[in-house]
Amino acid sequence: MARRLKLGVLISGRGSNLQALIDAAAAGDWPAEIALVVSNKADAAGLARAEAAGIPTCVLSHRGHPDRASFDATMTAALVAAGVDLVCLAGFMRLLSPEFVEAWHDRLINIHPSLLPSFRGLHAHEQALEAGVRFTGCTVHFVRAEMDDGPIIVQAAVPVLQDDTAETLAARVLQAEHRCYPQAVRWIAEGRVRISGARALVADAPANEDFLVSPG
Repeated sequence: MARRLKLGVLISGRGSNLQALIDAAAAGDWPAEIALVVSNKADAAGLARAEAAGIPTCVLSHRGHPDRASFDATMTAALVAAGVDLVCLAGFMRLLSPEFVEAWHDRLINIHPSLLPSFRGLHAHEQALEAGVRFTGCTVHFVRAEMDDGPIIVQAAVPVLQDDTAETLAARVLQAEHRCYPQAVRWIAEGRVRISGARALVADAPANEDFLVSPG
């Protein structure tokens, strides 16, 4: 069997996208494994998910570090020690330093609950509802220094219903996130993703020419 890509997953909270990656890794034919889960919060529920799956965890508090770059250097050291090839952000609620982003250039991905470049930053669902869009969704992308920027690997569109609240919309988008994140990691692990300028190109990506209409 070919060597599996080693992942480092960064979390701050419940870890539902971490769980999607754990489940994918348990399937057996997924070409990646989680080598380390890092949290900046000792009470993050995602740590229990990792421990239940037998995955090593590491809690790193920003307290005790003089600045963001120092904290991120400590995080990089932990990831390198675990042999991590690809870093996956999964609800990690700290801004990353330019040094960290550069150290993991093209080896650092994020999942965001909108169809980027729309609705960057926090409260993406509230932004979508306020804008009155008919579709939102999720995006898996390579990370760059600017927030929620970088070559897009995969997106999923989710309809916005007329009676949606931020909570009901978030729940629907989260289902799409749990499908997209493992898929993006699979493509990277299989060597099918190539970055060309600002674009991420996926070899042999399935074509889908269906029109999406809302209200349908």
